[in-house]
Formats: sequence, C-alpha cells, structure tokens
Amino acid sequence: MRTLCSSTLIGEFFVIGFAALVAMKDPDLSTTTVWTVSGIAMFLCVVLCGVVTRPGGVALGWALQLALIASGVFVPTMYFMGALFAALWWASVHYGRKIDEARARFAAQAGSPTTPDAA
Repeated sequence: MRTLCSSTLIGEFFVIGFAALVAMKDPDLSTTTVWTVSGIAMFLCVVLCGVVTRPGGVALGWALQLALIASGVFVPTMYFMGALFAALWWASVHYGRKIDEARARFAAQAGSPTTPDAA
C-alpha cells in the first residue's frame, strides 16, 4: 500500500505546485498566501508518504484529497484534478491493501511446512 499511496502523493505534490503557479495569476490572491498554502499542502504530501501506513495516515490522505478538491474555488481546474486524485487515492488504498494481504498470505504459505514443496 505504501508504494501506491506514496506515488499518488508525489503526483499531487507536483499538481499542487503547478496549481500554485496558476493561482498566482489571480489578482485577488497575494503571492505570499498562494505559496504559503501551497507549500503547506506540498509539505503534507511529502510527510504523508512516510506516515501513510501508520494509524490515521490514510485518513489524513483523505483530508488532503478533500482540500485539493476544495481548492477548485480558487483554481477551477482543481475540481477535476482533485476528483481525479481522490479516485487515484481510493485505488491506491484499496488495491494496495489487497496486494499487502496477498503478500502476507504468500509469505505465510511459503513459511508453513504444509506446502507441497516442504513435503
């Protein structure tokens, strides 16, 4: 799960940076505000790569997904990109857990004396 989720978060890191460049064109937003908010979100993406497998890591990832969708208020394209990354996040968590379970089953079978190879 960690690999899939981290890949999604690193992709988000870059999308947030590019969205910040677009948001700077808005005359109602100050450059400082745009880069402060974007910098915090980008930092969270990197930090979440390390804590995604810990308790609450996936929930924090979902919070980041919601924040990314909400950023569409300032950069309308982010509604689409946020929804796309939320779907990628779901797939990363869902299929990552299935892969982890399959690896655990395979490791358990490989280590147990009841496998055909051990007889």
